[in-house]
Amino acid sequence: MQRRHFIATAALAAGPNILTAAKTAEPPLIVGHGSHRYRVEKSWSKADHAKILLENCHEMVQSTDGRLFLVTDHPKNNILIYNTDGSLLDHWTLNSKTAHGLTLQREGGVDFLHITMTDGRVVKTTLDGEVLLELDPPHKTGAYTADLPYHPTETAIGPNGDIYVIDGYGSQFILRYSAEGKFLGKFGGRSSMPEKPGKFMQAHGIALDTRGTEPLLVCTARIRNELAWFTLDGKHQRTAYYPGAYLSRPVIHGENLYSAVCFGFRENDYRMWTGRGFILILDKDNKAISCPGGATPLYENGTLKALMKEGNLVNNGHDVCIDHNKDLYLCQWNSGRVPPYKLQRLPI
Repeated sequence: MQRRHFIATAALAAGPNILTAAKTAEPPLIVGHGSHRYRVEKSWSKADHAKILLENCHEMVQSTDGRLFLVTDHPKNNILIYNTDGSLLDHWTLNSKTAHGLTLQREGGVDFLHITMTDGRVVKTTLDGEVLLELDPPHKTGAYTADLPYHPTETAIGPNGDIYVIDGYGSQFILRYSAEGKFLGKFGGRSSMPEKPGKFMQAHGIALDTRGTEPLLVCTARIRNELAWFTLDGKHQRTAYYPGAYLSRPVIHGENLYSAVCFGFRENDYRMWTGRGFILILDKDNKAISCPGGATPLYENGTLKALMKEGNLVNNGHDVCIDHNKDLYLCQWNSGRVPPYKLQRLPI
């Protein structure tokens, strides 16, 4: 207490400029662990969001030319296009209140977007917003009976152009279509029981995992805190459990898997709580190695201990985008309409 009193007295004696600096200066926020540590830029977005409205920042991808495409569920601005410095380059809309999933496809040297809307629309567009393809919903193809709900959340694109639609807010199936939009089959389905591998409780996100000897589909079973891997024809391969991580979608970049966590545990209260998000980063063996916005991931006798939020960086994480410089962009749901934050990768 004596040392604190001395510092305060010295600041007052030095004059008002020193006191003002002491009040306003904030050290940079550094998050993450090990080789994946980041400096946070909360004011990264330079867009005037009093005019360019957004609701929930659901997902973001980077095109080959370096632009960042953000999908939001504000009907006036479903797609916002940024430079990596945070300047807004353009925006367009599909007039959707349910735009949710955003996947980039590189086909014939050209980039395309696949946009998933939880009201049942799944479309392929140009980067400028021209709709090129819209998939038939499963009730129209005969894949679903009339009693099964359909609220898709995301897509993944196979090596041959097949489109995999994950019905995360509906009946929990993964629906497979050809590149031309022909329905080919489905797998997965609903179950809250961990002893039923290959089933889901909120199959929220899906990606093509190219890190192994053959490409696989990796999917989040969000309520069960799991990732599940499948062959491209839908055969379940393995499941991994990450206690406390209610994962939104998997993102593959290099040898790592990244996922924004939407909900989490509290200390000694292992239920699902909103406002308890963070980012989870896995290595090539799918071991947790860093949790920006969370506590250090710890293993005990080979078992991952419960992952926990730490600090106030992440409220409800919905996606993380990794750019060409390995910097991250955090998108959030139900978090006061905040635009994405940038997390600048620190040198190892």
